[in-house]
Amino acid sequence: MWKLLGKVTVAREIIEIGVSIEEYHQHTDNLNDWLQKKLELKTHNLNDIMILKKSMDARKSQIKYNLRLEVFTGGDFPDSITPPHYKEVNENKTVHIIGFGPAGIFAALQCLQYGVKPIVIERGKAVKERRRDVAELNREGVMNPESNYCYGEGGAGTFSDGKLYTRSLKRGKIKEILELFVMHGANENILYEAHPHIGTNKLPGIIERLRTTILEKGGEVRFESKLTDIEHNGSQVTQIAVNGHWEKCQNVILATGHSARDIYELLDKREITIEAKPFAMGYRIEHPQRLINHIQYHNDRNVSLLPPASYSLVAQVKGKGAFSFCMCPGGIIAPAATSDGEVVVNGWSPSKRNGKFANSGWVTEIGEEEWLAYKSHGALAGLAFQKDIEHKAFEMGGGDFKVPAQNLTDLLANKKSEQLNSCSYHPGLTSVNLNTLYPETVSHRLREGLRAMTKKLKGFDSDMAIITAPESRTSAPVRIPRTKEMCHVQLSNLYPCGEGAGYAGGIISAALDGVRVVKAIH
Repeated sequence: MWKLLGKVTVAREIIEIGVSIEEYHQHTDNLNDWLQKKLELKTHNLNDIMILKKSMDARKSQIKYNLRLEVFTGGDFPDSITPPHYKEVNENKTVHIIGFGPAGIFAALQCLQYGVKPIVIERGKAVKERRRDVAELNREGVMNPESNYCYGEGGAGTFSDGKLYTRSLKRGKIKEILELFVMHGANENILYEAHPHIGTNKLPGIIERLRTTILEKGGEVRFESKLTDIEHNGSQVTQIAVNGHWEKCQNVILATGHSARDIYELLDKREITIEAKPFAMGYRIEHPQRLINHIQYHNDRNVSLLPPASYSLVAQVKGKGAFSFCMCPGGIIAPAATSDGEVVVNGWSPSKRNGKFANSGWVTEIGEEEWLAYKSHGALAGLAFQKDIEHKAFEMGGGDFKVPAQNLTDLLANKKSEQLNSCSYHPGLTSVNLNTLYPETVSHRLREGLRAMTKKLKGFDSDMAIITAPESRTSAPVRIPRTKEMCHVQLSNLYPCGEGAGYAGGIISAALDGVRVVKAIH
């Protein structure tokens, strides 16, 4: 039954209600009429009802949706989504944006609102061509080092589920970012779902339409164009080299993502300050989705009405955290390496999240304690550690981008699996004892954290679960420091931005950071 928490007596009243999943799905097509009847509102007073937030409460056997609604009565109506106003571009005012992931895309859109011409430099391919390279990697184990799951139009987020939620509440107007996605083809439910996502199958088309807007409004986007050098006079960048050719620049936004290792190495070589920073590494764990549904929903009743279940887990082991990351219900484990001789795993889901498996990262913090032996690399110490783990995993997997894998029960028992469970990872698996991949302190945190989670989530340690590794690109191992004015601490016209600079952790936070940086430039 609906529970009214506030009287609807004036226009634009906010109410919160809880409703069973059966009732919600029964009345989704006539929600306004049903609300009118339940809340005893008069027909001529009710203009519209807008869902502000929808979340699920599955803590009890009677699962329900909690809705936060805005009810419009009298002469009031909800505001429609208003497209941004793009000014005519001034060709003499430019910003070079290095990278066309979420930070770069939304930085370019913000430039156009100021009449500044964005010149986007993207090392990878446009999304359609990029999809063919990703498919070849999955089918044939053939790696294109400039066009893969990490590099190309849309960045790493293009093929990683399209999650649109962030833990940050202080990074700008999230709603404006979501509305831009809706204007370019995303489902309107992303505006109110507690954990909105677009889906890997739909995100490429939306990214193409965002690019079209940028081009139509006067921006420039160059694919297969790589930043290869930077020249500076100590206080400003004077010019940049793209594919080896120098060009003058006014302002430069570095939005290169967390895997552009050559950019970190270039900055270090050119004595542009960078810093080693903690990041996270670990495994990607996979279960049958039906098992996670059963665990989270307590029973199988009405499961067809419910979205594929997810989880968010965290444990403390000897003062350091181990936690789930980028959980993908109904998803697939994907090869996310960026060059030959290394393996990396990541996960993604289609929009319906209707795959047979559920996967999630299971990671722990990697800090100075772990990269102590790499201190001679200076600011690149964490990166060197990350590289070595990925190369070691490649060798353990046996090549061809096969990943080392182990059944969860065998990992906890510290023994190699005789026969591996089914898994969604296409290039292939090799049975190993993953307890030998990381230093023992890291393996201990990952293993004991998993053991603790099996006590909190009964059935999580199922003999159908499998572990793959390494989940190593959760965030950048390097930070490019910047001032309160958002520019680099050394160079006043260089603006580190997004995940690659160490200031974001997902699509939304990266997009917001791109907007903030352009506002600072303006």
